[in-house]
Amino acid sequence: MMALFDWMAEATGPVLKGQGVVLRPPRPSDYMAWAALRDESRDYLQPWEPAWAEDDLTRAAYRRRLGVYAREMEQGTAWPLFVFDSADEALLGAVTLSNIRRGVAEAGSLGYWIGRPHAGRGACTAAVRAMLAHAFGALGLHRVEAACVPTNHASRRVLEKAGFRQEGLARAYLKINGRWADHLLFGVLDDEFAACIDPPVRVSDPS
Repeated sequence: MMALFDWMAEATGPVLKGQGVVLRPPRPSDYMAWAALRDESRDYLQPWEPAWAEDDLTRAAYRRRLGVYAREMEQGTAWPLFVFDSADEALLGAVTLSNIRRGVAEAGSLGYWIGRPHAGRGACTAAVRAMLAHAFGALGLHRVEAACVPTNHASRRVLEKAGFRQEGLARAYLKINGRWADHLLFGVLDDEFAACIDPPVRVSDPS
């Protein structure tokens, strides 16, 4: 257990703990595990994601990705977190709260992916719940939105189990795997989440 807390303390930014999962910002040392999991899950993920760049899994592209993440977290506009198994510290996927709007909105948009070997085991739902607890707790947001392709039944189940409600359909909403795709729109409010979920707790926020 001490090794786990030492590992969490190395992260820069929020470290969140959910049911069987730990979320923290990605680090350069995560590259090999990230690239391997993404490559292994390519056929599983690509139907639901924007088209991957040719160099998407290279170390240089990963460094650029981390640079973008660091700027977004510094500005408070997005919180991209990797998801790890709390038992063996294996990388499972990622959850990102992005497009954070303050003022009259106090809202953000949620995205996530889980590697093929870990799908269907509840880790994605646990990670989404942990991020929602952070969004409605430490970040003080009022609303979190999400969207999924209508045929992505697994993603829809994750959102519903995490407390989201379907709110509509947006035509040609996002360009997915090279084609404009309709999306189901979902939302959850802070009081709805508090009423239906026993939220996971924030472990730490290293400075």
